[in-house]
Amino acid sequence: MRRTLTLVIACFLALVAPSAAYAGPGGDQGKAAQNATSWYLALGDSLAAGYQPGVGDDRTGGYVGGVLDALQETAPKAKLRNISCSGATTTSLMGTDRCAYEAGSQLAEGVQFLKAHKSKVDLVTIDIGANDVTPCARPVIDFTCALKAVGTVEANLTKTLGELRAATGPDTQIVVLNYYNPFLALWLTGTAGQTAAGASSVLQGALNAAVARAAATAGADVADVATAFRSTNTTPVTTAYGPIPTNVATICAWTWMCTKSDIHANDAGYAVLASTVAARLE
Repeated sequence: MRRTLTLVIACFLALVAPSAAYAGPGGDQGKAAQNATSWYLALGDSLAAGYQPGVGDDRTGGYVGGVLDALQETAPKAKLRNISCSGATTTSLMGTDRCAYEAGSQLAEGVQFLKAHKSKVDLVTIDIGANDVTPCARPVIDFTCALKAVGTVEANLTKTLGELRAATGPDTQIVVLNYYNPFLALWLTGTAGQTAAGASSVLQGALNAAVARAAATAGADVADVATAFRSTNTTPVTTAYGPIPTNVATICAWTWMCTKSDIHANDAGYAVLASTVAARLE
């Protein structure tokens, strides 16, 4: 049990550990894209920032880079503006964050960009909310705390999406990503870990339901990452860890959880996130 609790703490802390410094409007993305005929604006947390353990952020890679590639199939001159911030919560996105923005916050920066390019933004993507629930894992999931955090996610994301939608042109698509469940990897630690993995599935469902409700208020599409990661498929499969549920095997294959106790997607996982968003493009 001590090993399981330690892993839970380490995994949740890993979600908020990466730091990032936003390059700002005068950074390389801005200089390289002055002649863009259309735009893709990305907001969110470390997944949108393309974070990899031991490497850091890659705002032109991760899933965002794959989404840009897909968008350019129909809009070949589309350029990327990625203002995401590793460690962001739905609250920090609207206010003070570890990243610096000329407009004061990630949301304000996004709204300012949308207003300045109103008729030229093809796509906005955002993933946000997972970091809101991490403080509720001390040392295991506190569901009273977690459900309160989920309520905060829904309220803040509804407001965020409302402001983004109000700033977009009529042809701009907004896609919100829901989340895979990295804590399914706890299943590998034994009986107590399997109980913890089951509990984490309940939390994943509540968080993703909140994301869906918020998206609906702004007419945004949801990229169903949870389903793409086979989150509810418990059919046993044979792996290097022995026979384990499909959803656990998927987390091991597409994230760093089973090798580095790090929740972030690996290259394969980011490719799945990208294709899941690309499938929603209009």
